[in-house]
This record gives sequence, structure tokens and C-alpha cells, in this order.
Amino acid sequence: MTATTGGRSRAVPPGPPRRAAPGLFVKLATDRLALMRAAADQYGDAVKISMGPKTLYFFNHPDHAKHVLADNSGNYHKGIGLVQARRALGDGLLTSEGDLWRKQRKLIQPAFQAKRIAAQAGVVAEEAAALVGRLRAAAGTGPVNVVDELTALTLGVLGRTLLDADLGVFSGVGHAFEAVQDQAMFEMVSLGAVPMWVPLPKQLRFRQARKELQHVVDRLVAERRTRTGDWGDDVLSKLIQSTAEEPDPKVGRQRMTDELITLLLAGHETTASTLGWTFYLLDRDPEVAERLHAEAVEVLGDRPPVYEDLHRLRYTSMVIEEAMRLYPPVWILTRQALADDEVGGYHVPAGSDVLVCPYTLHRHPEFWNEPEKFDPERFDPGVQSGRPRYAYIPFGAGPRFCVGNNLGMMEAAFVTALVARDLRLTRVPGYEAVPEPMLSLRMKDGLPMTVTPRFN
Repeated sequence: MTATTGGRSRAVPPGPPRRAAPGLFVKLATDRLALMRAAADQYGDAVKISMGPKTLYFFNHPDHAKHVLADNSGNYHKGIGLVQARRALGDGLLTSEGDLWRKQRKLIQPAFQAKRIAAQAGVVAEEAAALVGRLRAAAGTGPVNVVDELTALTLGVLGRTLLDADLGVFSGVGHAFEAVQDQAMFEMVSLGAVPMWVPLPKQLRFRQARKELQHVVDRLVAERRTRTGDWGDDVLSKLIQSTAEEPDPKVGRQRMTDELITLLLAGHETTASTLGWTFYLLDRDPEVAERLHAEAVEVLGDRPPVYEDLHRLRYTSMVIEEAMRLYPPVWILTRQALADDEVGGYHVPAGSDVLVCPYTLHRHPEFWNEPEKFDPERFDPGVQSGRPRYAYIPFGAGPRFCVGNNLGMMEAAFVTALVARDLRLTRVPGYEAVPEPMLSLRMKDGLPMTVTPRFN
């Protein structure tokens, strides 16, 4: 049904009937990716999904993504899920809005400037080489959970590059972050309907994890403050100085905790997920793996990578970009309309929850030939694809485009190249990875692989 008011369309997108809501809630809790794919396959690029008190508008076309995330981004705040996840994550960069978000973004932005990222290349290369050393030491000892190793790597990189600190001294910090993310996703799926005090096992683990992470933050801050007069350009130093301006010390401490936990959680989780999916896909395609190995040997020889190698590791970048197409680290972007809008010719009422899903957008058959196929050639910079810019948004888009994308890509390229040059990672026979759509698109139950050294 379509009507117009004041020149604006009142068209309503197609979608499942309201009686389907119970089944949709089950899908939301158990198989979110299947829910999004089925909606796009059955109803097209614009879908209205009624789920009890919530009505979701799911848009799955590059033009729609451009409008919501960039062109009219001022009309949209973070939406369903992330609003509820604030109870677990606090008001960090991922969940905050308005003046607070702008203040946080301005504070953190200098840490990700190109010149500073280039200066951190040696640190990233050292951490990547240490990962290769740990994996090499595990050769012949049985399967290794590669995701655990990658998580340790990315936490190490973030600690040294953004905080000028060694996070390796905090045992269990990775598991604490996992418990926080599990709680954040529980808040998203339950729409915040379960009080935090209910002693569910998940919520008890979350409380303990927040205590552990608060201890980590307090120690980091205390140790940094001992460096009298030696404030650096890292995020931790800037946060200490910024939160010290809060009139209420309790508010400053809470802000410090929220921002650091969000930064570390979002930063290490997305890169570890991308690398995990990259190695999984490479094992499934030996031809791509051998071409990648050949490039790493040709470009790097037997030395560690340097910043100038990034433009030479062209095929390596193509492989990573294709891995992020199939398994985008940020699998869904949620927004809430502040005022009435029109998207793709459809009316979006004020207050509506709007979804843009990179996971389905990256598989849109109109823009991707054989969308399920792993094919790095799609990203050959010498070939004009003709695809719209917003058909591929692994780091989001618009003002809230991921601030750490350049650091993440450098880290992914260095790690992929070094591992491909020196090692062969092989899945345990019969193992098939299952995507788990949490805050990032991680692997359910990790990635068990055996390690075989290469002799170039």
C-alpha cells in the first residue's frame, strides 16, 4: 500500500506477517544470520519486520546504506541492540551519542593518524613475528586454537600501540572481554528486559569480568601516573588527562573504564576475527594460499615487514578484503530514526529501528558474482568492478566509520604475510567453522588447526 503526504512517500516495505513474530524471536536468539538472509532473499532490499513492540526496517541496498549511514546520518542514532548493550559496555565510543561521542572521537582520533600508525609498524611486526614463533613452537604437538593465539596477538598490539602498555601481564583479560561481549549480546537479544541483578550464570560471569577489567584499568592508570611529567601521545595518557577534568572523580573513573573497555574490546575482537576467517578460507583454497605464500617470499625475503611493504603486499590485501567481504567483522549496523525519513522510496517513521547488514549486503547478487565464492580477484586494484562504493562496508560508513581501520589493516597484512611465508595452517579434519554473530562476527568454538613449518 502506498500513499504520499507533502511530497513524501508513505509506502510500507514488504515483510513477514505479525503472526510470525514468535518464530522471528527464536531466530534472533539462535540464528541471526539466517534471519537476515531469509528476509533479504524472500522480501528484497527493503523489509519491515514486526517483532512484538518493535518494528524493524531492514535495508539491503548500497543506496540505502549510503543514505542512512552517511548522507542523512544526522537523523540517526545508534539503534536496537547497542542501546541495550550500553548496560554492559557503558558509554564508550561504540555506544555513546551526541556531544559525548564527538568529544571521545576527537580525543582518540590523533592516535590513529597515518603518521603515528606508520611509526607503529615496527611494533606490529614484532608482535606478528612473536605469533609466528609461538605457532612454530606448537608444530607437531597437535591442534592449536588459532583464534586464541590471534586474540593474544591483537591484545598485544593494541596494548603497545594505543596504551603504551603490556597487556600480557594481565592473565585472563581475553576471557574477561569475552564475558563482557556475551553479556552485551544477551542485552541486545533480550532488548534489556532482564534486570542485571538476576543471578543467571551469564550475568554472574559478566559481573566478575567487569571487576577484573576494572582492576586492569586501575593498574594501568596507576602505573602511568608514576611517570611524572612523561605524558605520551597514546590513548591512555590522553584519557587520564581528559577524565581528570571531570568535577566528580567517580564520573571520571567510570568514563575511563567505559572508554578503555570499549576500545580494547572492539579493537582486538574485530582484527582477531578477520584473521581467523582469513586463515580458515586459505586452508580451504590451496591455490590462493600458495600464491599468497609466493608474494610474501618475494616481497619480504627473510626479513620482517616494514610500513613501506604495505603497497607491495597487494595480493595479501586482496585476500584480507575478500575475507572481510564474506565475514565482515562488523556484521550488522543498527540505527534509530530521530525524525521521519524516506529510504529507497519507503517511509521510515520517527523512532523506528533501522538495520543495515554488511553480511547480507556483501552477498547481494546484483553486485557480487557468485557471492558465496572466496575470490580475492574481486579486489584487484587494477580492475574496475563498477560496484557502488557502499556495496562493501566492512568498517561501517559515514561519520562513525571505524577509526582504527588503518591500524587493523596493517596488522592483518603483516600477520597474514608472515604466517603465509613461514607456516602452513591446516584445519583439523572434518572441522567446519560456524559464524557466531556477536559484536563482531567471530567463530563459534574457535579454530583448531595444526601447524607445519615451511622451508622456503
